[in-house]
Amino acid sequence: MFTGIITAVGRIAQVRELGASSAHGKQLDIEVPAGYLDDVALGDSIAINGACMTATAIDAPAGRFAIDISAESLARTAGLDRVGPVNLEKALRAHDRLGGHIVSGHVDGVGRVTRFAPVGESWELRILAPRALAKYLAYKGSVTVNGVSLTVNAVADGAEGCELSINLIPHTVQNTALHTLAAGSTVNLEIDLIARYVERMLSAGVQS
Repeated sequence: MFTGIITAVGRIAQVRELGASSAHGKQLDIEVPAGYLDDVALGDSIAINGACMTATAIDAPAGRFAIDISAESLARTAGLDRVGPVNLEKALRAHDRLGGHIVSGHVDGVGRVTRFAPVGESWELRILAPRALAKYLAYKGSVTVNGVSLTVNAVADGAEGCELSINLIPHTVQNTALHTLAAGSTVNLEIDLIARYVERMLSAGVQS
């Protein structure tokens, strides 16, 4: 489990194929800030751009760790198949502050950035989410974007999907990899866990 509060910005430094066919995944080498891996053990979970992954190799002195990502995960996420900056969060410990919201690290869909521009001292981020996620997105509700816990300021349903508007304060822009986004960028989305269960409870037993 995670909170959506990013603890470091890392970088995918190398991507290696785990096989020759489309059924094979990839192995990623990820560079992290000095000291970030001091309390990380082999097999620990780390969210990478919002996707929960397992550390399969750790080189703490060099500030690098590796993960294996399956073809299934690659097909359902964005930004984990190439070199570039990524948001990182270590798994939640029982005594940690829950500063964001409860995040599972399971990506529910891939959205497309439609606008990322400054508004006053802040930034407006608009994302077109898949239509299947629209019922889980609400004004002042929570959503995870590339692993970052954010508050939805507005939603607008359309034929192509649900466009949500989010306000980013300067601290968030400066301390996450969200500053690399632009119109057309794809992002990993995770809906609020509570919304997921509420929808299931309301729909259980309903005949279609």
